[in-house]
Amino acid sequence: MATSGTYVTEVPLKGSAEKHYKRWKSENHLFPDAVGHHIQGVKVHDGDWDSHGSIKIWNYTCDGKQEVFKERRENDDENMTVTFRGLEGHVMEDLKVYDLIFQFIQKSADDIVCKFTMIWEKRTDDSPEPINYMKLVKNIVADMDHHVIKS
Repeated sequence: MATSGTYVTEVPLKGSAEKHYKRWKSENHLFPDAVGHHIQGVKVHDGDWDSHGSIKIWNYTCDGKQEVFKERRENDDENMTVTFRGLEGHVMEDLKVYDLIFQFIQKSADDIVCKFTMIWEKRTDDSPEPINYMKLVKNIVADMDHHVIKS
């Protein structure tokens, strides 16, 4: 059996958890303008921008390389959680499971975090762990914070 794992981190945010959740749930089309150095494009492949089960295709840069990621969306409004389930793309060449879970938590009026969880399973034991993708997504969350509080 190939190696699997879970990475978890919290990224401090400003503004409101609801506003951040809305941006990640249904306003992904704004990401290229906000964080174009990371995300160059997001398109709806099936469904719409905010529906549970929709499929989106992301064009992004990781470690200086242009890559593509196709994901199926799961939304949990009660817990302000958005899950991206990896379907296809560059990251899926090395991983057979790649789930990204973003939960926006309003701890207090001035204390907001995005609890970010990455669940992964390598295709083979020789496949690399997705540490570079963890760093990328953590940077995207942090960089989106600046854009969300300005809007």
